[in-house]
Amino acid sequence: MMTKPSVLFVCVHNAGRSQMAAGFLRHLAGDAVEVRSAGSAPADQINPAAVTAMAEVGIDITDLKPKILTAEDSEASSVVITMGCGDVCPYFPGQIHLDWELDDPAGQGIEAVRKIRDDIQARVKALLAELLAEGRFTGSM
Repeated sequence: MMTKPSVLFVCVHNAGRSQMAAGFLRHLAGDAVEVRSAGSAPADQINPAAVTAMAEVGIDITDLKPKILTAEDSEASSVVITMGCGDVCPYFPGQIHLDWELDDPAGQGIEAVRKIRDDIQARVKALLAELLAEGRFTGSM
């Protein structure tokens, strides 16, 4: 039986890494995967360099807003991916937790943000392939 996977991307400010990852997953998976993002200490706005870098690959994250990580968002997710805030994310039985070590794009120029974006894109593609392997969510990674 197919269970629709849900993924929560978490970084400190929810303004760069987690927003780019969520943007890629939404773009690539459509409605096959439920996508969330949040931060342990959200910024006031999305990192403009992240917005520019994503626009360069045809993904618009302009209207997204950083939001605080809640236990409810975490509990509702089958996969939780942290990016620099590992131990602040609550764990619930049956979840898969991954930690992606990525540079923080905050305060970096567009060249550095492009490299981070491309790294995130490759990771999201691999994640999606695993989530949708053989048309089912296996829960193993």
